[in-house]
Amino acid sequence: MIERPERGERAILVRIGLGQAPDTEELAEFDALARSAGAIPVATVTGSRRVPEPRYFVGSGKAAEIRDCAAEANAEVVLVDHELSPSQERNLERLVGRRVLDRTGLILDIFAGRARSAEGKLEVELAQLRHLSTRLVRGWTHLERQKGGIGLRGPGETQLETDRRLIGKRIRTLAAKLEKLARQRDTGRQVRKRVPVPGVALIGYTNAGKSTLFRALTGADAYVADQLFATLDPTVRRLRLPHTPDIVVADTVGFVRDLPHELVAAFRSTLMEAREADLLLHVVDAADPEREQRIAQVDALIESIGGGSIPQLRVFNKIDRIGRAPELLRDAAGRPAAVWLSAATGAGVDLLMSALQEIFGQAALRFAVVLPPAQGRLRAKLYELRLVRAEEGMADGNTRLAVEASLQQLEALCREAGVDFASAVSPCLPAPGFVEFKCDAASSAA
Repeated sequence: MIERPERGERAILVRIGLGQAPDTEELAEFDALARSAGAIPVATVTGSRRVPEPRYFVGSGKAAEIRDCAAEANAEVVLVDHELSPSQERNLERLVGRRVLDRTGLILDIFAGRARSAEGKLEVELAQLRHLSTRLVRGWTHLERQKGGIGLRGPGETQLETDRRLIGKRIRTLAAKLEKLARQRDTGRQVRKRVPVPGVALIGYTNAGKSTLFRALTGADAYVADQLFATLDPTVRRLRLPHTPDIVVADTVGFVRDLPHELVAAFRSTLMEAREADLLLHVVDAADPEREQRIAQVDALIESIGGGSIPQLRVFNKIDRIGRAPELLRDAAGRPAAVWLSAATGAGVDLLMSALQEIFGQAALRFAVVLPPAQGRLRAKLYELRLVRAEEGMADGNTRLAVEASLQQLEALCREAGVDFASAVSPCLPAPGFVEFKCDAASSAA
């Protein structure tokens, strides 16, 4: 058998155009994928076919060309920018005499090297095992004990069957662990819903600059690199804006065309951050000549995971590469629709901050909240969420807080603190635009 490739191997890239000539942009992206995996592309083989050939995917003549090219370039691995069936991958591997990886296997290899969290590693391993389970071959026939004869009688299980059984058992174990983590995540999400905090998820094609923008917005020490899938595990940070309730921002994995189904199914934690968000910041590489196609591909994947109805704000990043000035564009109703900026230089980031403040600030109102001394826990929570704008002591020993929050958020906070929100409303207005709430420590949540 041919061993799986290690990082840094010399690679032959294969791209076949089906019904047309190979797309140069897609070939360039595949080259970037190969380099992200640590491969060193030394030659490229292209061609076109009307339909894939059942045996090798490519024709027999093109397969022989790949073999000769690999031998001449002393390549160690052949990377095919298509999804190969197990038999096609195996047949081409035998003919070429080198390890063959299709597009799915290459992306899985990249993800395996980038996963950092425990959940991310489990998801990658599950995706790899599901992919590998269809590609097991008879590589241990010398251990078979199904033949007759002295010393060859046994339980009758081949090594191939053993491998399948062990992989199946491991898949079930990983699926159970991820299901447990998913339940824990759902429990945490239900707790957070009691104190609603707006959520924003950064989505976009891989290498569009999401992590750079995430760092510019939140100041988080996110990993940034000019490579595909630099970020794999979702990162969540709090964004504080003036006169606006705090916002939770999540940096998610970048999308790519023909993302393997194994990864879409496995990476529920990353995709859930996008599906549960109140707003999607769709980051687009403004310098990418194929940006419209990239936008359509990302939108299609978001639609497939049930996030098609979530509002989007387009962020056209990397304007420093095209010489365009920062700009905030609005739709026909006057609402923020798109921001042109450069996350690397910081130009236009203030416009995005203003847009977010405008979008989420519409739900923020000013209240006067009167708390008795026994409600120190609620007071501390209001300060923790940075909702308090002013505080004053009252003659009766109570404390009056000027709070800026949404009605739903303040109602949830009072409910969590054991305060009957409905009975706490007072018609007293100490200042224009303020609504006073007298929270009775003795009252209980409805």
